[in-house]
Amino acid sequence: MDRTEDAEPRGETAQRAERAAAVLRARIAAGEIPPGAKLPEVQLCDELEVSRHTLRSALQTLGAEGLAERRPNVGVFVHAPTLEDLAEIYRVRRVVEIGAVRQAAFDAPALEELAALVEHAQQRAAADDVAAVAEANQRFHRRLVAQAGSEQLSTFMERILARMRLVFHVMRGEPTFHVEFAAGNAELVRLLRADDRDGAERHMESYFDHAEQLLGARLS
Repeated sequence: MDRTEDAEPRGETAQRAERAAAVLRARIAAGEIPPGAKLPEVQLCDELEVSRHTLRSALQTLGAEGLAERRPNVGVFVHAPTLEDLAEIYRVRRVVEIGAVRQAAFDAPALEELAALVEHAQQRAAADDVAAVAEANQRFHRRLVAQAGSEQLSTFMERILARMRLVFHVMRGEPTFHVEFAAGNAELVRLLRADDRDGAERHMESYFDHAEQLLGARLS
């Protein structure tokens, strides 16, 4: 059923669209809606309790973020990542995350939180819970960037992590992929605790180079 929001102030309609985009972004990031899946307008309007106009605004937002794409006369689909997408994502991650490693202050509580996320990932790896390892790794990188103290940067990182989840979908048959990078996160914590920022930067460069190479081989 379509809904009308003509009587609402424009700001409230925009907020509805933002909330709808946030819900869909979270579902995509969680892997609930995989790359290539169609985003059916009628069904989503009912699920999200919004009008078609509001939903289309939300889908435009996801399109601008690289998470969705409209195919003329067919519909809107979750974006299926390409090698070009992968290269762009890792260009951005190098700037954002290595910048955080270089400039942010990592006090004892922050380092303990990062270490706890690594420990959780390793515990879940021992239990063969690959999905939980992947989620813990993403929380680790989210926390790393949050330490820079910029709300805008953290919001931007959320969008990058959502795009990463689309890329990670190609590794769903490789249970050791996320486990390997949990070990890399542990090494980063060790370097930060030693206040070896140069070493931490070099480690992150190598970490990203290796991840991009592995993912690129699967996307090729």
